[in-house]
Amino acid sequence: METLGNRRFVEVPGTRTHELPPLLVRMSPDVKRLDKVMNMASNLVEQEDMIPVASVDPPGEHWEAVQMELDRRRMDLAVNLVEQYVKLVEHWQWGDSILEWIRQCEITFGARLELRNLLSADIWPHAGRSSFVLLLEDKAVKTGGVALEKAVGMRLTFRQPPPLKCFSDQFLIYLNSPVANSAYRTWAGMSKAPVSSLPPERFHFDVVNMSLD
Repeated sequence: METLGNRRFVEVPGTRTHELPPLLVRMSPDVKRLDKVMNMASNLVEQEDMIPVASVDPPGEHWEAVQMELDRRRMDLAVNLVEQYVKLVEHWQWGDSILEWIRQCEITFGARLELRNLLSADIWPHAGRSSFVLLLEDKAVKTGGVALEKAVGMRLTFRQPPPLKCFSDQFLIYLNSPVANSAYRTWAGMSKAPVSSLPPERFHFDVVNMSLD
């Protein structure tokens, strides 16, 4: 086992570079009926009382201008919620693809004698498989701004991405990142020490965009 800084790397027998299964990712958020999602966001803005009630009583001369400003702010907040939700779905899709990729990598490791003993048996999803997430980071996989650990944490939290109406504004704007990151750290922290990284120079894989657009 090789130690570099505070990282431990497993010793892979031989010198060959091992080909891993491709990582298949839907990189465009799969959000159907954005108009419906926008309506959900608008309802959320109303239900959560995110815009304070105007202090100007009708039919004052400024009432119409105040009402137009309130409507504009409601629209801006609804658009912001939709954007946050689309980002959540994008992270979930990456996390779902990564967990499936890890499953495929396990099969590959189990089929090769020189790799078979590098993975310990555990109950899926194996916490020790966070080394594969580190491998993605070490290989500098281009994600278009998606944080890999948050993505996996989001998938560990939700089996399917819930519709926007299931979330509070607080979750979408403030809480989804801490929740997802905490889920990932908890999952990764369940591994038996020491957790060893996979040397990135010994593995190769392709990242394939499965989105139709």
